[in-house]
Amino acid sequence: MADVKYSKAIERLDEIIGQIESDDIDVDELSLRVKEAVDLVKLCKAKIDKAELEVKQVVDDFIKESKNE
Repeated sequence: MADVKYSKAIERLDEIIGQIESDDIDVDELSLRVKEAVDLVKLCKAKIDKAELEVKQVVDDFIKESKNE
């Protein structure tokens, strides 16, 4: 699941929420959807954390380069 794009994960989360809110889902399916949603949330958080670190590194590098000029 790690190769799933952030936008696709969010789309799938929206689908799952719609299914859960529809009240037209049995308990077994609900359990599976909740587990899938948790995995997707973890994936999205990891992608956000990684992007945050990358942006911070770029900004830090830019600041260092600016001070050397």
